[in-house]
Parts: sequence; structure tokens; C-alpha cells
Amino acid sequence: MTMSYKVTIGIPVYNVAKHIKMTMDTALAQTFPDIEFLVLDDCGTDNSIEIVREYQENHPRGKDIRILRQPHNMGIGEARNRMIAEAKGDYFYSLDAGDKIFENTIALLYQAAVEHKAEIVYGSHERVFVGSNGTSKIEYVYPHRVFTKPDEYAMYCFTTGVQVMNWNFLILLDIIRGNNLKLAPVGHGYGEDFTFTVDLSTYITRAVLLPEITYQYYTEEKDHKKKRKHAMNRTLMDASIAAIAKKKQRTELKDKPYYSLLCATLMMYDYSFVRQIIYRRNEAQPRYTDREIRDIMRHPMTFGEIVQSRQKVMRNLYYGFFGIWPPRLSVAFLKLFLKMTDILVLIRKLRKQKLRMKSVVTSTQN
Repeated sequence: MTMSYKVTIGIPVYNVAKHIKMTMDTALAQTFPDIEFLVLDDCGTDNSIEIVREYQENHPRGKDIRILRQPHNMGIGEARNRMIAEAKGDYFYSLDAGDKIFENTIALLYQAAVEHKAEIVYGSHERVFVGSNGTSKIEYVYPHRVFTKPDEYAMYCFTTGVQVMNWNFLILLDIIRGNNLKLAPVGHGYGEDFTFTVDLSTYITRAVLLPEITYQYYTEEKDHKKKRKHAMNRTLMDASIAAIAKKKQRTELKDKPYYSLLCATLMMYDYSFVRQIIYRRNEAQPRYTDREIRDIMRHPMTFGEIVQSRQKVMRNLYYGFFGIWPPRLSVAFLKLFLKMTDILVLIRKLRKQKLRMKSVVTSTQN
């Protein structure tokens, strides 16, 4: 007999032996009783999974821990896809190894889901910075909101905004599976989160935002400051670009009140991809051609549609401008505007530094 649960907590695991106990302890401490703890082994090289197996064998809730193993390391995108495909819960909640939730997190989110018949419920979260000088926190708190009307939640997402990360929301699995929603098959650094969440709201009618903090996202000082030095992976970059391109083809949304807002968001991500490609062009093999770069910037709306939409008009016109020219000219314009943007950012930064120095001098004199 196949066992079913009200909620599945999905925990992807890859070389997190240092942190996995903290995460498992907070997951297993949930006051909500009906939870499957689905752990995805992404073939790391440390003893993370051995630690999870100890919980499976010895913890009172060990019978509810299920471990899946990938055939080889496939990245966080495919890890989340596999957990979603195999979860036995009615609702799914993603918890990253190295982060914490509170004892009442699932109970609080599930109660709101049942009370409002919600397809998705977001909790608020705090980001915890762990460094040599101690720990600091930044809270990200939602207002309490309940959405029940068609397009209401999507309009909120594209105007006010919700997190793009794939954790700290409880979502009805039927929404994901019924619409065949998947993350791009990529790892950290190639936009795996927003390839899933960027248009998730367009499939949702009933949603709840909660002001209660239900998740702690941990960032270590060395990780926060560390720069990526690895070469650009063309295969992974192409996968993310293809995921956004597929969303740009959703012409069934053209009559929706948020369509131009969605397009502006999708084009913003394409623009960020193109920025990386242009600045690190020689790293990608094979090298991106001018035509490929220009085609990434093709806008799903015509200029007439953008103007008539009256929403994000200037932003959409800006992004769309780069997709209408011959390839070589398009890339030349992109390089020019990117350079101008970098100069403006530098000037703004220098002005802030100058104001801070002036403030210090003034306070010293006083």
C-alpha cells in the first residue's frame, strides 16, 4: 500500500555535511504530524547522506524519511524536479540544506491553505549572515494578503513582487504537475529558481501571504563575498535561456492585464543573460554569435502592443530596441548601453562614498 501525506518537505542534499543536521533537526521538529521528509541525494562527495540515514534509522519520525538518489550529480534544478515528481504529499514545501524552519512553519502554512482553500501560501523569511564578527539578520516581511479573484495574485506579483526563490512556500502539487511546471535543468548561478517562479503566479488564483517569519536563509560571510571564477557553461546557460524563451511564447496570456508586466520581467532576465554573455563571451564554447545574442533579445510584444499596454512601456521599449536590428548592430548597441550603464553605476557609487565621507567629517567637527 502506497503511503500518502498531507505535506512533503523536499530537501536537496549535495556536500552539506556541515549543515545538514541543523536542517534535519528543524524539519523533524515540526508540530504538524502528517509530513513526508523527502531527501534528494545529488551524489556529493562528503558524508551528508550517511548523516540523513542515521536520522532515518534512529529518529522517531524516521519512517517518514525517504531518500532518493540521482544517477549522477545533476544540479539543483533537476533535484527539485525529481522531488516534485516523486513527492507523496498533497502540498509541497522546499527546504534547502543549510537553512532552518521553525517548529510551527508547516502547521501555520497548512492552516492558511485549508482556511482559504489556497493553492499557494508564502511565509515571510529572514536572511541570516554568519561571519567572523557574529551573526546579523535582515527580515523580509509580507503584508497579510489573501487573493481569491482571477489575475489578482499575478498582478500583485508583477507590480509589488514576491520572492523568486523556490523555498518557503507551500504549494498544491496538483498545480505544478497539472501544468507540467519544471525548473530549468541547471545548477546554482544559472537562474534555476526564476525559471520556475517567474510565471508561477499566472497559474494561481487563490494565494495567501503571511507576515509571520517561517524560514531562516543562512549565508556565510565567505560565501557571500566569494566571486564565481568558473568558466561560463554554455549548456547550462542555453537551458536557462530556452526556459525563458518558452515562457515568452505563451500567447494565451496576451489578453491578461499583467501581460506587459510579465514580458518586462522575462526580458529583464534575458538582458541579464546577455550581459553575462557579452562580458564573458570568450569563455562559452562554442562562442555565442551576434545573431544568437540578438535573438535572445527578441521581444514577445510588438512596439504597438507595448505602447498600447501603458504598463512598463519605457522598460519594454528599451529591451525590445535591441531585438529589432541586424545582429552586428544589435550587439554593438548592447555593448554601448551596457558600458553607459556601468559608468552611471560607478558615478552613483562614487557620489554615495563622497556623501558618506562628508557625513563623517561633519560629525567629527561637531
